[in-house]
Amino acid sequence: MLVFLNGRLVAEKQAVVSVFDRAFLLGDGLFETIRIFNSKPFRWQQHWDRLKHGADFLKIKLPLGQERLRRAALELIRKNRTPDALLRLTLSRGVGVRGYSPKGANRPTLVMSTHPAPPGGFKKAPTWTLVTSSLRLPADERLAGFKSCNKLPQIMARMEADAVRADEALLLNTDGFVVEGAASNLFWIKNGTILTSPLASGILPGVTRAVALELCRTLKVPVRQKNVRRQELLKADGVFLSLSSWGIVEANRLDGKKLKRSPLTRQIAKAYNDLLANESDR
Repeated sequence: MLVFLNGRLVAEKQAVVSVFDRAFLLGDGLFETIRIFNSKPFRWQQHWDRLKHGADFLKIKLPLGQERLRRAALELIRKNRTPDALLRLTLSRGVGVRGYSPKGANRPTLVMSTHPAPPGGFKKAPTWTLVTSSLRLPADERLAGFKSCNKLPQIMARMEADAVRADEALLLNTDGFVVEGAASNLFWIKNGTILTSPLASGILPGVTRAVALELCRTLKVPVRQKNVRRQELLKADGVFLSLSSWGIVEANRLDGKKLKRSPLTRQIAKAYNDLLANESDR
């Protein structure tokens, strides 16, 4: 397999960065995970916009512009022969002086790699069991607006899920509301309305979340943004998650308790799968 590293395609074993790189030392960087279908990155523009927003916020200068980076991504996908896969893009501030100060770190590291898509393909998304994590995310967190390389709360939450053989962990924020999954955004259904946590609750503005909201408007399904307590999720008519790797994933259990399942979830999942296929055919 080839890896894109700082403007070049190199063999996987040669794709190495300095042990003094700040993403390795401090998590000082950003990443994006993009679904590839039919050899095309799905919703590239939205992923780029979030990456650019994060880079501007962190004051990391992107080494390449959008079009040049997209061409490099397409070349990587073609040469790796990965038409149905995931594209991981990582931007680090690079190497600087020791300590927290970013002084001297003026040569960012930019990496892209391709990885296998989830087994079974996007049309066979599983039904997941969920567990509530003991970790808390800060409400109204400015850093939640993009995917930083520092994901320790999410890692610890997934460890808790793994320990009880759950598929995903749900995290609460410091106000006590359930806000998102470790690697996913949260939706629930009540009385024919799709609900999701507001951005101000401290969640990542997921690209697949935005697509799901777009599909709800197309399907004329009412949508509300609302804070939710764990007990309300147990009483919902359905719960589902959105994430780039799987798309729309229905949940069937939370903390060992059975969740209701709604035909609306399947309707939105089908619409998402159709959109992924249609946009990738263009």
